[in-house]
Amino acid sequence: MSDTDEIDDSSAPLIEHLAELRTRLIHSVIAFIIGMVICFTVWNPIFNFLTQPLCDARGAMGDDCGLILIKLQEGFFVAISISLLGGLALSFPYISFQMWRFVAPGLYRSEKNAFLPFLLASPFMFFLGAAFAFYIVTPLAFDFFLGFQQEGTLAAEGEIDNTTAGIAFQGSAQEYLRLTIKFIVAFGLCFQLPVLLTLMGKAGLVSSSGLRSVRKYAVVGILVLAALVTPPDVITQVILFIVVYGLYEVSIQLVKRVERKRDQQLREEGILGEDESLDDMFEEFDDDEEAGETKA
Repeated sequence: MSDTDEIDDSSAPLIEHLAELRTRLIHSVIAFIIGMVICFTVWNPIFNFLTQPLCDARGAMGDDCGLILIKLQEGFFVAISISLLGGLALSFPYISFQMWRFVAPGLYRSEKNAFLPFLLASPFMFFLGAAFAFYIVTPLAFDFFLGFQQEGTLAAEGEIDNTTAGIAFQGSAQEYLRLTIKFIVAFGLCFQLPVLLTLMGKAGLVSSSGLRSVRKYAVVGILVLAALVTPPDVITQVILFIVVYGLYEVSIQLVKRVERKRDQQLREEGILGEDESLDDMFEEFDDDEEAGETKA
């Protein structure tokens, strides 16, 4: 066989994979467009649902719930933003299925059994974080923001100093939607932390002891994250910090559980002794390397 024939034969599987990837992507895009069109037809009820925390907060203060359109085209862009978010939410299960159908043929049975739970846990944790943000964080944040309103007063006849300016909320519909989506997406992504770290622990990229040793750096990183992804109010930042740090501690325990299962399997295979662990072996190997470098 000539070199040209060998190259053609080796490139054939690659072309087949690319063709399958293109098919999966086309199906995913079509599903997203269908979900987007469905949400566009019902964007008003979705918008009413998303504004419920604001309406509850304003109703508790005796105010009417109303938002304004600052620009002529703002209402259209509000509908488009809701359609994009809703379309992604509706099509995400089908998109995940297409990703799984593309990746699964290249995995061993043990790898499928290890990867599938994480694929299912990821959307669950995202929606859990989104629900936490929508039902707990946003009402507290809106109560805090609306607390800066004040009623204006007029001075009595002959008085000047008793006049005060009123501060009333007249929010932009697009700005409110942007803030609410920012809350939902930020908390949804932060709730992916246990899934990500556990998957990395199963792949051997991180260890529970390593996560504990960098805990102080993680605290600083979480504080910076809370300051970047939330509005500049202390309440929301503190809530996000507590939640993400709690998820970090949960991730350490999940990684530790993965390590125990892995060590137990290696003991059953006779690779490790009864009181040995894989992390201890790596630590001893690192100590031997450092000792050798010191002698050299």
